Amino acid sequence: MATTPQQRAQARTALTGLLLGAAGAVALVSCGGGGDASDGTASLRPTPTGPYTASFSGTPASALASLKGSAQARASAAASSASARASEFEASVSAEVARANAAAQRELKDVEGRGNAMADVSLTGKPRADTGDLLAVAVNIANRTDETASYAVQVEFRDSDGKLVETRYVGAEDLAPGAREQPLAISRTPAGQQLTAEITKAQRH
Repeated sequence: MATTPQQRAQARTALTGLLLGAAGAVALVSCGGGGDASDGTASLRPTPTGPYTASFSGTPASALASLKGSAQARASAAASSASARASEFEASVSAEVARANAAAQRELKDVEGRGNAMADVSLTGKPRADTGDLLAVAVNIANRTDETASYAVQVEFRDSDGKLVETRYVGAEDLAPGAREQPLAISRTPAGQQLTAEITKAQRH
């Protein structure tokens, strides 16, 4: 069937529209699909990331609990160690010395005043590093007579207000003329308390 020039022009216009629509569809598929480096198109795939922590502060609760427990364990271990050192130091005092100290307490029980041997005794402090952090003083006893003698000494520990906190007794038995001994008076008061030691009685017998 013959066509007129007007019909042929309308057909060409319709064909051009179909071709342009197809080209647009191809372009959309190319942009939205998974392109690769070979065709120069960018791939818009989401990239997983970790949590944003720049604004976080502090330490996780589990870590804090661990640190607290560790600190408590260290404090407990230190206290146990100090107690053990103190016990070891006291244990180093022989049973014979302990017996002499008990005898000194009995001897001083009925002594009036300060006794007859204050001039023969004095105190020397002991470093806490050597005593397991206990307060201890060496009681210097010297027999200044020309006869064998025994001594009983009372040591008092007082706080900064002058209040009596603790009393200890030490003794030296059968000291030859000119001989000296240095028994220890040991306080069991906790190390944090500041105390002053003083000889309040000394009896030669």
